[in-house]
Amino acid sequence: MDTVAQPSFRLLPGSPESPVLLHVPHGSRTIPEEVRGGILLDDGALERELDHITDSHTAGLAARAAAACAVRPWSHVNALSRLVVDPERFPDDREEMRAVGMGAVYTHTTHRERLRGPDADERALLERYFHPYARALTEAVDARIAATGRAVVIDVHSYPTAPLPYELHATGPRPPVCLGTDPFHTPPELRSLAETAFAGFGGTGVDSPFAGTYVPLKHYGTDRRVTALMIEIRRDTYMSEPGGPAGAGLDALAGALARLVDAVQRT
Repeated sequence: MDTVAQPSFRLLPGSPESPVLLHVPHGSRTIPEEVRGGILLDDGALERELDHITDSHTAGLAARAAAACAVRPWSHVNALSRLVVDPERFPDDREEMRAVGMGAVYTHTTHRERLRGPDADERALLERYFHPYARALTEAVDARIAATGRAVVIDVHSYPTAPLPYELHATGPRPPVCLGTDPFHTPPELRSLAETAFAGFGGTGVDSPFAGTYVPLKHYGTDRRVTALMIEIRRDTYMSEPGGPAGAGLDALAGALARLVDAVQRT
C-alpha cells in the first residue's frame, strides 16, 4: 500500500481530434495517511483487501493501449485506491452496492467485514475526493464534445476469476472479457466493435458478472453525444491472482483495446 500525498486523479492528454476517453477508476493502491487512519484493518489485512479490490495493472494496460493507437485517446486515471472513495458509484441511495456496504464510500470489505466504523464521516470523503473527481471527469467529457462533437468513455476494469462475497450478481457467466453496457449510452455498434476487438481471448459476454458503464451525471440518460462501454477483463487472462504480477496476456489485451479505440475513432 502506498500512502504518499498526491493528486487524486490524472488527466493524460490525447490528440485534439480524439473523442475517446479511457477511464481507469480502480487501478491504484494508494491511500492517503489521513484516510488510512479511518480504516479498521491492520496493515496485513489491508494489503490482502487491496489485492482483492484493486484492478491491478489496468492503468498500465490503458497506457500501453493509448500509446499504440493511430490517434492517441485521452485518459482519466484515478490515482487513489477505491477504498478512499469509489468514483464509479452513485453517491446516494440509487447505488445498489450500498446494500453490502460498498457505495461511494465503502464501510465493508470484499469479504463483508467492517472496513470503517459506524461513525465514519462519509460526507467529508465525498467532498474531498469524490466530487472533485466527478467534476474533473465531467469537464474532460465536455472538452471532448466541444472538440469533436461527441465523447466516447471506455471504462477499463478487471475482475477476479472466482466470485468474491460482496458480489451481488455472482451466479452468472464470468467470461474472459465482460462488456458492461447502458441501454441509453451504449449503441449496438460500439458493443459490436468491442466484441470484434476482444474476440481472441476465449469469448466475450455482456453485463455479467458486472453491468453498466460510467457516464457523468450531467450527461447520464439525457445526452446521446456521450457513448460509453465498460471493459471488464477476467484477471487470470493477464495476471497472477489475487494481486500478483502481470503476465504475457497484458500486452495482447492492450493491443485489443488499442484496436477498439482505433475502430471507434474511425466511425
